[in-house]
Amino acid sequence: MTTRIWLLRHGEPDESVRRLCYGSLDVGLSDAGRRQMMRAARELAAEPVAAIYSSPRLRAVESARILSEGLGARDPCARVVPDFREIDFGDFEGMAYDEIAARYPDLYRQWMEASTTVQFPGGESFATMRLRVLRAFDALSAAHAGETAVVVSHGGAIRAIVARTLGMAGEDIFHLAQDHGAINRIDLVDGFAVVSLLNRCP
Repeated sequence: MTTRIWLLRHGEPDESVRRLCYGSLDVGLSDAGRRQMMRAARELAAEPVAAIYSSPRLRAVESARILSEGLGARDPCARVVPDFREIDFGDFEGMAYDEIAARYPDLYRQWMEASTTVQFPGGESFATMRLRVLRAFDALSAAHAGETAVVVSHGGAIRAIVARTLGMAGEDIFHLAQDHGAINRIDLVDGFAVVSLLNRCP
């Protein structure tokens, strides 16, 4: 019995957050991001998708809606799962990276050199984000045993899932590319998980 989970990173966000730090910050898609999700929908058109799930962030919800409409779903609204949200950068949210480096030089250096060890002030750590994402992924996989489901989420969340499947250490997650609009696939055969597709950009 094969359970197939498609993991899609949301499309490119609006230009207003370019060069800014954003995780919990809510922002919609750019025109390019919408086109990316339309292409993703065409890529998955032949899949027998039982359900579509989304992070609660606007960029993911909008991406999931475009995907649902492209797949001809009766209800274009995906099921929102809060635990699939991106990491919360806390006090860094909405700040330019140069500003963060100037105001928090030691923490910024740690972030750049060992990002998965940082506890963001007022926010989360990678370990906290990883725990909730994997918990949600395992619950979804069990609920859709033998079916095909889609999760629209974020780069950090998807990397956490893929890294565990590959047996990678947490600090190695940034060796996994995750472009905007990227498609990934995990197949679980009798509980054994395999990464069958990684970072495909239609």
